[in-house]
Amino acid sequence: MNNILKISNLKKDYNTINGEITAIDNISFSLKKGTFLSIVGSSGCGKSTLLNIIAGLDNLTSGEIDYSPCLKIGYMLQDDALLPWLTVYQNATIGLNLLKIATEDNLNYVKKLLVTYGLEKFIDKYPDELSGGMKQRVALIRTLATKPDLLLLDEPFSALDYQSRLMVSDDVYKIIKKENKTVIMITHDIAEAISLSDTIIVLSKRPANIKKVYDVKLSNKTTPINNRGCPEFSSYYDQIWRDLDVSI
Repeated sequence: MNNILKISNLKKDYNTINGEITAIDNISFSLKKGTFLSIVGSSGCGKSTLLNIIAGLDNLTSGEIDYSPCLKIGYMLQDDALLPWLTVYQNATIGLNLLKIATEDNLNYVKKLLVTYGLEKFIDKYPDELSGGMKQRVALIRTLATKPDLLLLDEPFSALDYQSRLMVSDDVYKIIKKENKTVIMITHDIAEAISLSDTIIVLSKRPANIKKVYDVKLSNKTTPINNRGCPEFSSYYDQIWRDLDVSI
């Protein structure tokens, strides 16, 4: 597999009234096509800043990001951000309309995704008629509508209750794998990261740098819910928890 993204010596400084603050320092990693990468770290360490820089929504101070040619990026935020006055179909196609690429093929692609992933009966419904899990599926389909090569997921399940979070993580994982997408996800949830990921990067406290990288190897790896029962799961959890050095 080829790298679709390579980050070298990334640094991000912010100027504040109290002086310059370094949020991220000397971050380097590469990402292969088809990989599900999770980035974990303590609150405020710079995970979202890193994701925003990769997405082109924030500037880096120094370092380099090399993208593969014509790489298309989709960004899914914490909140589903569905517009309540638009139907499911209209929400799912809003990106196509904004980018002026609402061709017949692209619109049919969105309809196919909605049907394939259990939303056929809700195409003409409004967001307040959907469960939290359904809203997250619509948000993901909206992100997939533009056919990105790389998906950036910012705490995509954090707004859901625990049981819904487990079920939706399974749904989203299946969609991502079936659509053959590459993913960078940031999360506070260690178990979530282990159950979903091929690779986990652990960031230090601010200024964030890479503390450790885990190549996640689980026996009989299947779906995120089932992966939590793999014999290696608890060992990864304990190691990453120690790496985070969380103080209560």
